[in-house]
Amino acid sequence: MNQNFIKIKENDNVAVAIRKTETIPIGHKMALKDINKGENIIKYGFPIGHATEDIKKGQWVHVHNIKTNLSDIEEYSYQPMHYIMPKDKMGEIKFSAFHRPDGNIGIRNEIWIIPTVGCVNDVAKKLAEGCQDLVEGSLDGIYSFSHPWGCSQMGDDHQQTRKILCGLAKHPNAAAVLIIGLGCENLTHDQILEELGDFSEERIKFLVCQEVEDELKEGRRLLEECACYAKTFERMKTSIDQLVVGMKCGGSDGLSGITANPAVGQCSDLLVSAGASTLLTEVPEMFGAEKMLFCRCINKEVFIKAESMLNEFKNYYLSHGEVIYENPSPGNKEGGISTLEDKSCGCVQKGGSAPISDVIDYGGQIKSKGLNLLCGPGNDLVSSTALTAAGAHLILFTTGRGTPFGSPIPTIKIATNTKLYEKKSNWIDFNAGLVAEDEVLEETASRLFDYLVRVANGMETKNEKNGFRDISIWKKGVVL
Repeated sequence: MNQNFIKIKENDNVAVAIRKTETIPIGHKMALKDINKGENIIKYGFPIGHATEDIKKGQWVHVHNIKTNLSDIEEYSYQPMHYIMPKDKMGEIKFSAFHRPDGNIGIRNEIWIIPTVGCVNDVAKKLAEGCQDLVEGSLDGIYSFSHPWGCSQMGDDHQQTRKILCGLAKHPNAAAVLIIGLGCENLTHDQILEELGDFSEERIKFLVCQEVEDELKEGRRLLEECACYAKTFERMKTSIDQLVVGMKCGGSDGLSGITANPAVGQCSDLLVSAGASTLLTEVPEMFGAEKMLFCRCINKEVFIKAESMLNEFKNYYLSHGEVIYENPSPGNKEGGISTLEDKSCGCVQKGGSAPISDVIDYGGQIKSKGLNLLCGPGNDLVSSTALTAAGAHLILFTTGRGTPFGSPIPTIKIATNTKLYEKKSNWIDFNAGLVAEDEVLEETASRLFDYLVRVANGMETKNEKNGFRDISIWKKGVVL
């Protein structure tokens, strides 16, 4: 290949521009041979759609001459791949974390204020803002997380809100938690207690605003108790095998599957080989990449769970009268992504090459070591919240377009290209664009691994420095 283009796999019939040319923008595709109308376009070694017209060698390949191959519900066959996990080349990696009484570890020592219903969001915000004087010693911060739900929901939506909020309340980055309710919402105090199961009354406090005369005064008193408890924790040496890392992409471009996502994939493999765990979500961005992904399920039981997760998600689309391939977004297309298969095959690069050990339902928590698939949509806030509730200590978030948002946990923004990294240095933590400038992918992954360990040790990410922390809960049904 010439220096302006990169061919990803040997059997690809398109290459990707890594530098802008006269006719083809950076991140976009060029035909490597004449491609007949109806013939598959091959990228990442897999079909990403078919040509809608004859395409000559050297021509631009994009939405004007390529169309998806995707259909609706499919049956998949389990064809396990023989995989060999890389040996742990990192040695025994230690970092400092907060050891919790239940055996979990946190990489932050914070107080989280969680409303059970949107009606008390501003109470939670005011308490967080008014109690910052309590932040000292080993206590890293006090944060509230607003959302519009907890009332006027039924069925699955009600259960999902309950699971996500309690998943956040259990998160080990929160040394202590204040759960605030109104008192008349559908998501009752008893339901929260049932979902939490066994919990420490030192760690989790409750405030029901309708039951007290002054909710701010009572909230302050409870937060003082939370702060006293949180300050009893100090960082201690911890093995890397206790770390859980979420993986997510947002605002992808044509370089996402070449630079940042494969770097995250190799970093995931390093973590898994060292005994740690990773979580890959965004089910709609697995459509079209199933063959690349599902052959790595450790057994047929896990494969069936993965197949069910995908087809249930497709049914969700169809039940709302939507086609399953209503993707990529306008920003994705501008960045060079032409079809959902194109996006998906690049997206799943974040999963590296490790075997898939388990599939987790939306709102569920991680139970198996290694690489896990987590059910969730592609929406950045919804899927990042799900990763947090599932137990991720931090998130590796790749982006080709840039985004300022952050989840409740450290969210490492990884640029797919150097231009974005330099332009939005107030948002972006790490530059993977050097892969398109001749840095070896393994070196980028090693740099990212080192960066991740520094964040786990306490170094703040840009979202933390900016104070950008949000949650969003997936809603499927009606609102009363």
